[in-house]
Amino acid sequence: MDPNLLSLAKTSFSLWVILVCSVVALAAALERAIALWGFADKARAAADAVGRALFRGDLEDGRAQCERSTSAAADVFLAALVALAPRTASLAGRPAVEATPEKIVAAVERERQRVNLRLRRGLWILATVGATAPFVGLFGTVVGIMNAFHQMAQTGQGGFAVVASGISEALITTAAGIAVAVLAVVLYNVLNTHVQKLSLQLRLLTEEYLELVRELLPTLRGGAAGRAAGGEG
Repeated sequence: MDPNLLSLAKTSFSLWVILVCSVVALAAALERAIALWGFADKARAAADAVGRALFRGDLEDGRAQCERSTSAAADVFLAALVALAPRTASLAGRPAVEATPEKIVAAVERERQRVNLRLRRGLWILATVGATAPFVGLFGTVVGIMNAFHQMAQTGQGGFAVVASGISEALITTAAGIAVAVLAVVLYNVLNTHVQKLSLQLRLLTEEYLELVRELLPTLRGGAAGRAAGGEG
């Protein structure tokens, strides 16, 4: 390694900040890549398993399929099954509240939005690093140039040759900041585009699922009421 570069790394606070930003950005991108890996396939598998249970009219198996699934989309499908279960206000002594299509859709949409937020978790780190790293590098360069001119004033020597070395070292922080920013922006754009694609696939799966629930709602509602009556008995 260049001795001048090593010396700069030891003394430049901005360069250390840029280094930390690069590590954080890579860690955030790796975490998102692992979390999003296979999301669409797992979501489709969960939707198929729950759909087969609903065709049989077996709400309990549908809930079990959702709880066993490792897909975040299973929480969306489970929201509809929870909404289908009759609820009673035991303290007020009121009768069971019957599930309606509107309530089921609202419950599913709320959960879908929560899953979308989970998909985007951590992307803000990449966006922040991409936006701030060049300015951190520029700040380090300005400080380095100021130090170079300060040394020139102390030595009493003039000319560009006196400050050239200090300025060239200071410019390294700007180059490092730009490099880290480019990496962070590229990773952000790739992951953000992938998240948007997954969000659209989840929306389509949710709409298919809601169509199935609406079609089977009379049967499912009757089955849920029967189980609730049996449990009370």
